[in-house]
Amino acid sequence: MNVRRSAAALAATVVLGAAAPAMATDSPSASPSPALPKGLYGTTDPTYDGVWRQSLALLAQDTVKVRPAASAVDWLTGQQCANGAFAAYRADTAKACDAKVMVDTNSTAAAVQALTALGGHDSVTGKAVTWLKSVQNKDGGWGYTPGGASDTNSTSVVVGALAAAGEKPADVTKGGKSPYDALLSLALPCEGDDAGAFAYQPDKKGRLAANADATAAGVLGALGKGLATGPGAKAGADCAKAASPEQAAANGAAYLTRVLDKDGHLISALPGADDQPDYGNTADAVVALAAQGGAGAAAKPLGWLKDNAAEWAAQNGPAAYAQLIFAAHATGTDPRAFGGTDLVAKLDATGPAPQKAAERTADAQEEKDDDSPFGVWWYVGVFLVVGIGIGFLLSHRGKGGRA
Repeated sequence: MNVRRSAAALAATVVLGAAAPAMATDSPSASPSPALPKGLYGTTDPTYDGVWRQSLALLAQDTVKVRPAASAVDWLTGQQCANGAFAAYRADTAKACDAKVMVDTNSTAAAVQALTALGGHDSVTGKAVTWLKSVQNKDGGWGYTPGGASDTNSTSVVVGALAAAGEKPADVTKGGKSPYDALLSLALPCEGDDAGAFAYQPDKKGRLAANADATAAGVLGALGKGLATGPGAKAGADCAKAASPEQAAANGAAYLTRVLDKDGHLISALPGADDQPDYGNTADAVVALAAQGGAGAAAKPLGWLKDNAAEWAAQNGPAAYAQLIFAAHATGTDPRAFGGTDLVAKLDATGPAPQKAAERTADAQEEKDDDSPFGVWWYVGVFLVVGIGIGFLLSHRGKGGRA
């Protein structure tokens, strides 16, 4: 899944009234925001990707055992609407969400994955999951916006949210269809060069076209995995009829392997622009390949990212660094030495400083021994003994009074 929102993609969604590919471009809006909200990661206008990039930043930090700043977490939870949904960005959270607030499944699902990983936000994530279930399509999937046609990317990121929240995606159904049914309907058959790929969604005539971005998303979705996942252990296999989500995932991984075999990276083909490497979707493909077949299955694109992705991440900010951290995590690679770049330090520098070790262990420190030679448990024992003695005296006094 490409983890950035572009102004162009979302604007197309609004103008055309159809869900644009939820993860199809590499960069968020390029215009700086003159007054960034406190706690937000990144320096560009958050209008179209605020919740998404914040969620990925927090999830990536949790993946590498960095505890985010409280202000960053508060910013994300504060973006939720009363019905449980999240929009891409709400500038005025004091104002209740109304019909004009464009909530979406991708922002909501990403927030669920991040907040579930951090823990302690059951109320927020519970409401979000309930909302996601309420807007499930009859084919079992989800579109980017409620009521939009199901697409592979949106369905997959929601599957990851459901799994993170302790739900069984196969049991979340509408009209008797589960998310896996929707994903299987978007998988191409084992024919031709595009065998085993996933389409983003059918065209107007119902035809499916291979989409590498959607395929990376679909592999994770079919495996029931979220954005941050570890390496799998299933050996690669030839394309076969996708009678199960697991087979569809294997088919999708085989397709990605073929596409990446030449250059080690995916290509971004935008109308009117020259083809260029697609760093974000390549990172997503690494996660998908590793989740399906282990770190070795993603070795070539991982190596390409190590050699080439530093400048791209620096230009694109927190979500890009998060994607690379997910790729490192999925392959067992050290994100603090990723091709000579400390991805964790770079990500941390794009927002409020994470909590320091001393802050993270404040509660634990209270339970540790103090400077006395006895320690806290000695004091606990003393107070217990004293308490028992006082209780005995009070009890005896009471008995004497009643005599």
